[in-house]
Amino acid sequence: MQINWREYIVSTPDVLRDKPRVKRTRIPVSLILEYLASGKTVEEIIEEFPDLKREQIVACLDYARELSEFEAVIS
Repeated sequence: MQINWREYIVSTPDVLRDKPRVKRTRIPVSLILEYLASGKTVEEIIEEFPDLKREQIVACLDYARELSEFEAVIS
């Protein structure tokens, strides 16, 4: 499933102090990633947050993947 995370993830200073979150929610990306890292399935996460869609959870993973590819040059 190819997802453009920019369609699902936002960051605004007035909500969650600019932390990345799922668009139109107050659910931080970090919480979804924490759930996935602890072994929860997409279905279990949706059961806990019924307003979330599979695409939003996949977008959180794609966001994390893109961040992990970022290269910083320190001189």
